[in-house]
Amino acid sequence: MISAQKYFTNVSKQGQFLFKRLASIKNSTPSYKVVVIGGGTGGLAVSSTLSQVLGKSAVAVIEPSNVHYYQPLWTFVGAGLKSFEESAKPIEEVFPKDADLIKNKAAKVDPENNTVILQDGQQVKYEYLVVATGIQINWNKIKGLQESLTKPNSNVTSIYSADTVKSTWDLVRNFGGGNAIFTMPSTPIKCPGAAIKIAYLAEDHFTKSFVRKRSKVIYNTAMGKIFSVEKYANSLNRIAKERDIQVNLQTELTEINNDKNEAIFKDLKTGDSKVFNYNLLHVVPPMGPPSFIAESKIGNAAGWVDVDQYTLQHVKYPNIFSLGDSSSAPTSKTAAAISAQSGVLKKNLLNLINGNFNPTLAEKYDGYASCPLLVGRDKLVLAEFSGYTMKPMETFPFDQGVERKSMYYLTKEIIPEIYWTRLLKGTWTGPHGVRHWLSYIP
Repeated sequence: MISAQKYFTNVSKQGQFLFKRLASIKNSTPSYKVVVIGGGTGGLAVSSTLSQVLGKSAVAVIEPSNVHYYQPLWTFVGAGLKSFEESAKPIEEVFPKDADLIKNKAAKVDPENNTVILQDGQQVKYEYLVVATGIQINWNKIKGLQESLTKPNSNVTSIYSADTVKSTWDLVRNFGGGNAIFTMPSTPIKCPGAAIKIAYLAEDHFTKSFVRKRSKVIYNTAMGKIFSVEKYANSLNRIAKERDIQVNLQTELTEINNDKNEAIFKDLKTGDSKVFNYNLLHVVPPMGPPSFIAESKIGNAAGWVDVDQYTLQHVKYPNIFSLGDSSSAPTSKTAAAISAQSGVLKKNLLNLINGNFNPTLAEKYDGYASCPLLVGRDKLVLAEFSGYTMKPMETFPFDQGVERKSMYYLTKEIIPEIYWTRLLKGTWTGPHGVRHWLSYIP
């Protein structure tokens, strides 16, 4: 819905944003050992390592964007705790030096002929394919949402867009009281903890700015519980009760009437609709798999790339792998999950290329994911768990279900540095090494 990469607009407009490693594909059909669709977190984490191992120009990444965003930082941006600029870097700065960048968008995959068809009709051949396209945001699935987000002086916002994340902080800091409503859809979403995090951060600001007493903070989630893992759900429910945040389960936003500041929600238990008046409405939009996956016949029934959840290899086409938000692996769609998946995928794919891949003995992904659950300006519950078992997989030798200042600092200052300098460079594959080392502490 919203196209906007305003931070680097002037650069791209003037044609000054040059890619020295941009593949020239106009006069021939290029062929690569590995083609990666998507230059987001997963795509860069994988292509950085593979291009180093396989050599210069053996790996190509298909990515249309000029800017790479560290989107987990947008919760901090929406709460006025980080600048938007800290979340963005030109793609050239983070792109692996030995890979080719194809500045285009994948429109379809022809898995029978090992070919990717680009948006402009050109084709790219591959021996092995990694699909890391992320998730598709479906802004149009909520009636009135697109108009509400773009209308001047609207009280509707979302941290899920580069265009609106800064307006979230404007609405939060200028909030004078009334109903502040935060939503969560029934679909899978990226960074699922963000829906509740921004509610807690806003409530904390309302308290500190002395408007809390004349405010009602409401969290309407279409899900059946506040968080999928019981331990952390218990923590979030306790905090919501202590701070008088109203939590309504199985309550899904279906329509916005921006002129009247009305939001219509559906009770998923009864099917009834209910109107909420709002003075601030933060919306997490519905999301789903990119449509080209199903059209390419590489998806499962739900449209996600159909991979073995442990090896991340496609169940039908052995030369295709997938990770991250576009994968069918049934775990939380987070950057932390991608970090662990990237290590598994790279090892398995390189073994396949070298003729040493055995599905039985292959590296296995255990469903690891993490949601740093911000509950205040200096408090955070660090949820780490397996999305396969819904059991905690905590790194530190203390109860991570308790909100801590140390975990807030870790998430705000240290993890972004790990992201830019290690994960995107292919050298960070999750905290399993740290967890193993800390296990020796008595």
